[in-house]
Amino acid sequence: MNKKIGFIGAGKMAQAMLEGILKSKMIPKENIIASAKTEGTLEKIESNYQIRTTQNNQDVARFADILILAVKPDQHSNVIQEIKNDVHSDSIIITIAAGITLDDIEREFGVNVKAVRTMPNTPSLVGEGMTAICSNERLNEEEVLEVELLFHTFGKTERLDERLMDAVPAISGSSPAYVYMMIEAMADGGVKQGIPRDKAYRLAAQAVLGAAKMVLETDRHPGELKDNVCTPGGATIEAVAELEKRQFRGSVLAAMESCTRKVKSLQ
Repeated sequence: MNKKIGFIGAGKMAQAMLEGILKSKMIPKENIIASAKTEGTLEKIESNYQIRTTQNNQDVARFADILILAVKPDQHSNVIQEIKNDVHSDSIIITIAAGITLDDIEREFGVNVKAVRTMPNTPSLVGEGMTAICSNERLNEEEVLEVELLFHTFGKTERLDERLMDAVPAISGSSPAYVYMMIEAMADGGVKQGIPRDKAYRLAAQAVLGAAKMVLETDRHPGELKDNVCTPGGATIEAVAELEKRQFRGSVLAAMESCTRKVKSLQ
């Protein structure tokens, strides 16, 4: 891809994306620039990725064909006001922040821009990210595919209508936190039975990874896969019954609803 990529903001998610992009060798290092507020962050980025860095967001805007706003939702307005006169007319503007809409981006720029709204997640750090994507009508299909190709360097993507984007943090953006809690709890259960802590974490994490791959690669319903583990009168159905008694699924649904409410409150 013969594009120049700019990151405004160089936090954990931006670094995960950089890792994937550079490992793929799709974009040469000299075609990437990142900005950050602190010299410490810039030194870390330069040391880890050997790309150009700056504290000047306008430098990034002038450089980039694809400009990624990797800042928190409450920083978007100030950043856009700072750079709006420096972006190229045909640049693609990508936000990775929860609650920032395509209309928000266009309104802040005050002109017609090619805007893309995305919601990646932290497993991007290990190349297993999941990113939901939607764009405005000013991008053609080839440009949307270019954005997807970029995000495929650190995981998978799914196109969604924008009306569904507020639900994405609960199901794939924030949900790794729920899974980490589950892995921790499973490991605690193993430790309680005498399994060493490090082995318990590996056993639990690999079980979760394997179960997820079964869903993705067999295309079978999760309920069917669950049923196949539950032999009649066995230990697994006893565990499942206890989870049902304690409203395991209901608790997950309630957590997701709470997450979505919070996202909507940011708008």
